[in-house]
Amino acid sequence: MEKMVNLQIEKLPEGVYLATSDNIQGLVVQGNSITETIEIARDVAKKLIEAQEQEIANLAMFKNSFLYPLVVSV
Repeated sequence: MEKMVNLQIEKLPEGVYLATSDNIQGLVVQGNSITETIEIARDVAKKLIEAQEQEIANLAMFKNSFLYPLVVSV
C-alpha cells in the first residue's frame, strides 16, 4: 500500500535540511542534503505509519462492542 505524505523541507542556517509533515504527527527529520533528508523521511514515515496502525489495532481489541461478519451456511 502506498500513501502520499507532504513534506515541508527547509534549509536551516547550519546548512542542514529539516523536513516535517502535517500529514504524520511526529515526523521531524534532518539531513545533510535534500536527497538524504527525503530518504530519512521515507523511512521514518513508514515506521510512524506502522506504529499508528498497530496502535489502532490494539485499541480495537479493547472495545466493549464491535461488529463481526458471521457467515452461516444454510
